[in-house]
Amino acid sequence: MSSAAIGQVRKSLSDAPWQLWGSQLMALLRIEIRKNFWRRRSIWIYLLAFVPSALFGAAAISGLYRGKVSDSTEILAYTFQVFYLHVSIFFACMGMFTWLFRGEVVEKSLHYYFLTPMRRELLIVGKFLAGFITTAAVFSSSVFLSFAFVYTGAGKAGQDFAFHGAGLGHLTAYLWVTVLACLGYGAIFLALSLVFKNPILPGVAVLLWETFHAVAPPLLQKLSVTFYLKQLCPVTIPPEGIMALFTVTTEPVSPWLAVPGLIVLAIAILVFACMRIRKTEISYLAD
Repeated sequence: MSSAAIGQVRKSLSDAPWQLWGSQLMALLRIEIRKNFWRRRSIWIYLLAFVPSALFGAAAISGLYRGKVSDSTEILAYTFQVFYLHVSIFFACMGMFTWLFRGEVVEKSLHYYFLTPMRRELLIVGKFLAGFITTAAVFSSSVFLSFAFVYTGAGKAGQDFAFHGAGLGHLTAYLWVTVLACLGYGAIFLALSLVFKNPILPGVAVLLWETFHAVAPPLLQKLSVTFYLKQLCPVTIPPEGIMALFTVTTEPVSPWLAVPGLIVLAIAILVFACMRIRKTEISYLAD
């Protein structure tokens, strides 16, 4: 290629960097989303996500909660806030987002990305978006199915509540909380995977904090992702047992502040991850 042609290519790239970054990002998303959905390691994520849906489906077929709309609403609220938020979404995000980069190091394939003419910050954004889209799609589908089975199993009363009562509002709130949980947890675990060679122990610390943050002072509680997510849920579950004795009551945060707060938190963590990836050096021998 002549020097004039090379200069023309460089000029076109410098004149339109956003077009280049956009095409690179879309190509990266296609590769990563396909890997996330179809790799064998994702099987346990599907199991975590759809076990509640399967149980609710079995209950609907058996007619266990037919006519008991209040019981169905309470059971769904407990399942979502206890199992989905604290177990399935949390551990799925831990496995998904910590593996985005640590998996490349373990499989000795990260250098292929670093050798491409792509900004490392774009690699962070692309991998994060791929993990976020995957987890949000899987768990939103699971929550939707659980909601459908719960109120289908309640019979005519459940269907009236779902379509003519507050049901659709509850479903919308649950889906929003699911998406925000994947966003917040995903950003945290992506950053941990770039800081620690073994992010499992820091992940356990995050789990303990997210589980028992209610016993901390009000100011510290606001540093928890779960603190904001629970306030966005349509049904409030009061603390029970020993947790009720130690729970510190905190003034609730408006959804108009909670949602932007979680988004800003995720963006701040991604900015940190982008700064961190600039100084990352590959050393497969250390792993």
